[in-house]
Amino acid sequence: MAENKKNGWTINISLPKTTSSALRGKQSVRATFKLPERTIDAISIVATHLGIKQKSLFDHLLEDIQTLDTIARKVREAKQEIKSRRQKTFVMSRNTLSSIEKISRDFGIPRDTLVDYSIQRLMPIIEREREKHKKRKAIAKELINHFKEGEKILKKTKKLLGDDDPVSIELQNAMIACVNSYRNIDAYIERGNIIEGF
Repeated sequence: MAENKKNGWTINISLPKTTSSALRGKQSVRATFKLPERTIDAISIVATHLGIKQKSLFDHLLEDIQTLDTIARKVREAKQEIKSRRQKTFVMSRNTLSSIEKISRDFGIPRDTLVDYSIQRLMPIIEREREKHKKRKAIAKELINHFKEGEKILKKTKKLLGDDDPVSIELQNAMIACVNSYRNIDAYIERGNIIEGF
């Protein structure tokens, strides 16, 4: 405790110790896989659409040994289609790459196949987001009509009460806030357009 006081610490808490190997497992590494174009697009689309870094998404899908084990068992039983593939390099944690390589060795399944099937787990998310995207676009159209009505009311209010009336000012502020919100919504929808053609 004396040493802690000397360093300016006032309490002594026992926490699980981290190891250097655990910290090294979090290091970023690059690995190249040959994957179908649709698989490459899927991870890119989900990362862009949901605002998640590809590395985080890749680690989430592929780091867990038990999940990879389950996928490998299903892949081994399934008849694999031959698809055209292209090389793509991904950034991931060292732990994720170790998990991929371990399961690939244990089951005698190519790393590329394991990664392909793991990323295919994103397809239901893409489908749900595509449906939401359609609904967002419909709501955005309704908002435009709402703004047109708001502009009419603001114009009428200014004509009846004047530009400097507190009600006119509050209504104008409300319209500015609505326009700003609409711009944010429109930007989000624009970013989501990538999901439409997938």
